[in-house]
Amino acid sequence: MQATKPNVKSAQDDIELRKPESQDGARVHKLISECKPLDENSTYCNLLQCTHFADTCVAAEMDGDLVGFISAYIPPKQQNTLFVWQVAVHEKARGKGLAKRMLAELLERDDCANVQYIETTITPDNDASWGMFGSFAYARKWRTEQFILFDSRIHFAGEHKDEYLLRIGPFNRDKVDDVLGENG
Repeated sequence: MQATKPNVKSAQDDIELRKPESQDGARVHKLISECKPLDENSTYCNLLQCTHFADTCVAAEMDGDLVGFISAYIPPKQQNTLFVWQVAVHEKARGKGLAKRMLAELLERDDCANVQYIETTITPDNDASWGMFGSFAYARKWRTEQFILFDSRIHFAGEHKDEYLLRIGPFNRDKVDDVLGENG
């Protein structure tokens, strides 16, 4: 098992990937508010993500600005699954493959050593998320499946679109080259 790297910096674009800290909570809230159409949670929720769930979240900084964040966790009854709650990339960091780099960095961590599946929920019209997760899985030849997890009528009283569960895997996390892939 490898030790978790404290910070990962890419020479190509000077973006640093790291575990979030409590001081990032308000910055995460601001970032998400600037990344429409993401659902905003309370600043307190973002503080908990940056502290209680820091081992399965990743922050991306460029020139001192928070430009990316993935909130994720390992569900208590699914220890082999990383559930990705939100992926936020600021417009000034888009087009650099940052979301996929953050996701790959999470999977590399010791905290995700037993992960064999990635799950996330996506609305039907969120082309960016479908594209990012789809290309991430495709580049690694990982299987995907999807189905409605939360129905608009049943779960949201018609006030929110259906949320599809996208499940990627199974995969063998021990094969780091398999996890990281070359281009994606």
